Amino acid sequence: MANIRTATDKVLDPRRLESGVEHGSDLFAYALVVLAIMTLVSIFHVWSRVKVVDLNLKVGEMRKELKEQEQEQGRLKLEVASLKAPARIESIAKGELGLSLPTEQQIVVVK
Repeated sequence: MANIRTATDKVLDPRRLESGVEHGSDLFAYALVVLAIMTLVSIFHVWSRVKVVDLNLKVGEMRKELKEQEQEQGRLKLEVASLKAPARIESIAKGELGLSLPTEQQIVVVK
């Protein structure tokens, strides 16, 4: 009979019931905090991976643009060299501008 009373006392003891509920709610709160932290870390991880992929795409685009700009620079250097050619300048001076080479009387030596 004493065993029955002890078992009944444990079940009916309100202090024990409250402490069990508090322990369960503490565990639940702890689990929620851990879950929230894990969710935030997961979101940050996914966001950082998306940023890495986005930046890799931008780097690829910039490399392509750089290559195009270098090709354009090469074409422009070739054009400048052809425009600076003495034969071209002489033909334009004689043909379009009506200029000619100076005579001996037009040359002045500066000392």
